[in-house]
Amino acid sequence: MTAIETPETDAVQRAARQAEVVRALSLVLPPEALLWTPEDTTPYECDGLTAYRQRPLAVALPETEEQVQAVLRTCHLLKVPVVARGAGTGLSGGAMPHPLGVTLSLARFNRILRIDPLSQTAVVQAGVRNLAISEAAAPHGLYYAPDPSSQIACTIGGNVAENSGGVHCLKYGLTLHNVLQVRGYTVEGEPITFGSEAPDAPGLDLLPLVVGSEGMLAVVLEVTVRLTPTPRLARCIMASFDDVRRAGEAVAAVIAAGIIPAGLEMMDKPMTAAVEDFVHAGYDLDAAAILLCESDGTPEEVAEEIERMSAVLRAAGATRIAVSRDEAERLRFWSGRKNAFPASGRISPDYMCMDSTIPRKRLADILLAIQAMEAKYGLRCVNVFHAGDGNLHPLILFDANDPDQFRRAEAFGADILETSVAMGGTITGEHGVGVEKLNSMCVQFSPEEREQMFAIKRAFDPHGLLNPGKVIPTLQRCAEYGKLLVRGGRLPHPELPRY
Repeated sequence: MTAIETPETDAVQRAARQAEVVRALSLVLPPEALLWTPEDTTPYECDGLTAYRQRPLAVALPETEEQVQAVLRTCHLLKVPVVARGAGTGLSGGAMPHPLGVTLSLARFNRILRIDPLSQTAVVQAGVRNLAISEAAAPHGLYYAPDPSSQIACTIGGNVAENSGGVHCLKYGLTLHNVLQVRGYTVEGEPITFGSEAPDAPGLDLLPLVVGSEGMLAVVLEVTVRLTPTPRLARCIMASFDDVRRAGEAVAAVIAAGIIPAGLEMMDKPMTAAVEDFVHAGYDLDAAAILLCESDGTPEEVAEEIERMSAVLRAAGATRIAVSRDEAERLRFWSGRKNAFPASGRISPDYMCMDSTIPRKRLADILLAIQAMEAKYGLRCVNVFHAGDGNLHPLILFDANDPDQFRRAEAFGADILETSVAMGGTITGEHGVGVEKLNSMCVQFSPEEREQMFAIKRAFDPHGLLNPGKVIPTLQRCAEYGKLLVRGGRLPHPELPRY
């Protein structure tokens, strides 16, 4: 190892770079809006994927758009990477800092700027919590439909970055379908707007490009969302099945019957046991799998749809059907699903939440494949699915203090993702790629397809300074992963620090 390559020399170079960056940012930010000491930057070293951690050179906490613009211009001038961060609830490492970059926290952009009941829209800053939008719109008989399980904490800016969904996305759509306009800044600090508050926007429709772009194309500061009238009534069916294949086939049967439920979720037996012990939702612990099927609308619409869905579920082999009698019971049914992640945290030191999507007809196949993987990797896995649109959330249980368990959990997760692709699905539904799924991107997309992704990235960010090293794997990385797969192995993330 040469002198230039020694860890000591790297530390000196990093310290010098940090001093340069902090000095430059101190000219555009007040002292309380700039953090750089280890004790101050450590809380920002990861997002909800805690397996990988890295401290940035500095954390910027701007309060005004002018300060955001100044930070971006300064970092662009110095060629310093910038990683935008919201609440840090993401589960793919999308907000993990760059070791030689600046984390740009948008936590202080937390104001709801306007609720317009006539146009049924809201204009909110990027740091506004998902649930806060519905709370503000409720007096007008409106709400914001996308409802990820983390909605009490996650921010709308992060939802835009990941194109988040939720348990009601089957009927009401993902973030993309509920956002009209996104406004922010390019990496050079130039203002940019995607979409429009009008029914259409002039020029190319780039809104679908920025929604789900994981902070790689622009920094989002303001979002105009579509609000939905609050249904007069909602009721939920809890259906039990003694076989996961029958449960999977029941999901397909509901959709085939021309019914689009407000929500259609599936949980396997280990997951129902975990959540029932946690929230006492009244789940059937003898069932191999349960479905939650919700109907909303007018009382007449709901009564008819509940009757139709119940008939389809019985014909598909449901062993037990319970229908919520009032709003309290409906919320209790959903409380288990909404608390699946914390419930899993009670039964395991750590868990790795995967996120892939498959055709609905393959739900039982993937569940059975995951059961076989549990034996293969020697780890447990509890499963909860957005069954209506085939979005899987298997939670692999492991102990991060055991390096071998961590390695097996990584391999288990990669196996799930790549099996999903083999079944005609994708490696992500709503959690994004981040750093977690870089290897699996090599399996899903060809070199030519990945190069087109890089081309789009370069069009917005020629120097690759916004959230670099994530989402799109390099040719070298994919070549290494391909060689390892040929040998029957799995490529870990050697360049990422592990906890």
